[in-house]
Amino acid sequence: MKEMTDAPLLPPAFAEKLIAIVARDRGGRGVSRLSRVESWQKAARAFAPLRSVVIVSGFYVPDANAPETDGPGGAAVLARAFCAEGRRAEIWTDSLCLGVMKAAARALSFPEKFVRAAPGSLKEDAPGGIIFTERPGRAADGRYYNFKKKDISEWSPPLDALAAEAAARGIATLGIGDGGNEAGMGCFYEELKKLFPEYSGCFSVVKTDHALAVDVSNWGAYAFAAALSCAWGNWRGAEKWEELAMLEAETAAGAVDGISRLPRLTVDGFEISVQNDIISSLKGLCASFGVK
Repeated sequence: MKEMTDAPLLPPAFAEKLIAIVARDRGGRGVSRLSRVESWQKAARAFAPLRSVVIVSGFYVPDANAPETDGPGGAAVLARAFCAEGRRAEIWTDSLCLGVMKAAARALSFPEKFVRAAPGSLKEDAPGGIIFTERPGRAADGRYYNFKKKDISEWSPPLDALAAEAAARGIATLGIGDGGNEAGMGCFYEELKKLFPEYSGCFSVVKTDHALAVDVSNWGAYAFAAALSCAWGNWRGAEKWEELAMLEAETAAGAVDGISRLPRLTVDGFEISVQNDIISSLKGLCASFGVK
């Protein structure tokens, strides 16, 4: 199901405030400067009506021999949001990240049976939409890179190939990323090359129908859950006390912070208090627009 053509479900003021919360370049990477009001409006308009979605996530850190804490939380929150609204949702990842992804889902009481290793291709009962969040996307040379410019192809099964298959089948896709090397960030490829030519060989060329550039991918997923909540009229996002539960579960399962490479209760170097502030701000924003 592709993007709908009726009026936006998100008021421009709502989208502007979302960007102010999760895309103001807190991490100094610069990618979130490409976040646009219309991108949030179009993504919400395309995904809010869908009856079934798959969230694809998981970014492995070879230097630490572990998945990172950015990704699982966002995937779990989005999957639960759709389920809470009476839709069907699954989380797909690779075998290296599966344990941590299941741990995040358990912390949110999202059924583990809906968290699994991604199939090689979409089946006949394919979902209405696919969301990639903090999932490696191949560069122009067909390889996968981290932000240290290290080739991580050996640890990055090509789940981003699902984007091309979805496009061929008319299935809506969305990419959420914070570094430019994630699936979906190919939508910003030319802009990113101009902004950061020294990283041009690392940026993903994998495009999705919609793409959201944010400071931290988890925050982008939380914000998109807030955008959907606004469209649905019910709060379906995270609660601030859930962040600690997820991070404790993920680190216990072996996850590390993607910046420090250490098993800390942080995401991309940001402390739990910052994560909680983001969640509280998103919920407060929705409340100010009448979302209960």
